[in-house]
Amino acid sequence: MTDRNYREDFPLLRNNDTAYIDNAATAQKPQVVIDAEREFYEKSNANPLRGFYPLSLEATEKYESARKVVRDFIHADSEKEIIFTRNTTESLNLVAYSYALNNLKAGDEIAVTIMEHHSNMLPWQMAARVTGATLRYLDCEKDGTLTDETINSGINEHTKLLAVGHVSNVLGCVNPVRKMADRAHSFGAVVVVDGAQSTPHMAIDVHELGADFFAFSGHKLMGPMGIGVLYGRQELLDAMPPFMSGGEMIDSVSRDGAVYAELPHKFEAGTVNAAGAAGLAAAIGYIKEIGFDYIEKRELELTTRAMEGLAKLPHVHVIGSDKPENHTGIVAFTIDNVHPHDVSEIMAADGIDVRAGHHCAQPLLVHLGVYNTTRASFMFYNTDEEVDAFVESVANVRRRMGYAE
Repeated sequence: MTDRNYREDFPLLRNNDTAYIDNAATAQKPQVVIDAEREFYEKSNANPLRGFYPLSLEATEKYESARKVVRDFIHADSEKEIIFTRNTTESLNLVAYSYALNNLKAGDEIAVTIMEHHSNMLPWQMAARVTGATLRYLDCEKDGTLTDETINSGINEHTKLLAVGHVSNVLGCVNPVRKMADRAHSFGAVVVVDGAQSTPHMAIDVHELGADFFAFSGHKLMGPMGIGVLYGRQELLDAMPPFMSGGEMIDSVSRDGAVYAELPHKFEAGTVNAAGAAGLAAAIGYIKEIGFDYIEKRELELTTRAMEGLAKLPHVHVIGSDKPENHTGIVAFTIDNVHPHDVSEIMAADGIDVRAGHHCAQPLLVHLGVYNTTRASFMFYNTDEEVDAFVESVANVRRRMGYAE
């Protein structure tokens, strides 16, 4: 355990009394990230990739150096495999439009787990409608487990694309991505991994995962909003047409057509979010300084404390596994006879920020028969005191709703 108080690195946490435990939605930003984005605008603001004057060249260098930081962070082979997008949603849509629409046909199957965030489900629904392919859902057990039988039946000789979230944003479980990827690859399918909920909490190696595509968002790992990443194997990206057309993604344009730029710029049309990329690089540097060993240990301590506290409360039910180590900092729960929206409003009055609703994962919640939950999600900068305040607030919800107990 480190003696450093990491909360001091976060201006919002220093200057706000709220207990922020909605980190699965977006994480708070350390000063180094805010500084990196501000510094870009104060010292390097010019359009990257377009000018030969010093400011533009410096902006280009900052943007491309951020790409190298991301490459190293997820252990990609080349910065050509790192595409900057706005967020995970755009990254996944890029794959759906540029890869799936050009490679799938009637009779093919797309395998998707029932746990997926809508961002990793709706693009494949669209691709199935357009191409005539079939969407096959892999249902999980109540604790989020995907059984071998489910994996083996759901991924078969008809499967051409597997889309799987590395970590569920509701259950917090870590899916067996490598096992699923190996089976998908044995049938020649490509594997798309949604890493939005895993990348902030554990080390990522796209090769160890067996990911052909891997998507994540900067804002969930303490970087700026509006910057995301798509990793794709170079041979796949080379063969894909651009997702969007316009400035900067071309080599030359004539009256009759265009020659597209080489990777990665083929997929980065228009003026890029260079300041966001600089902020993302700073966030990754900050994470590396802390280390995932500490991050994982601390977040497990917080999750364990929360789940042990909730387990003592009647009428409160945690969704998913009863083991804190299977939650990746996410604790979704229900309270008998109280709607999650009411739970979150009561907790907000206590100064505690949680998320309520279907968490953009409606098919999963329907499958589990709960429909809506309240979700607390912890990060290493949360405190034991915040967890205790969270549990105490939950304990008082039913009384404040008028139930006698």
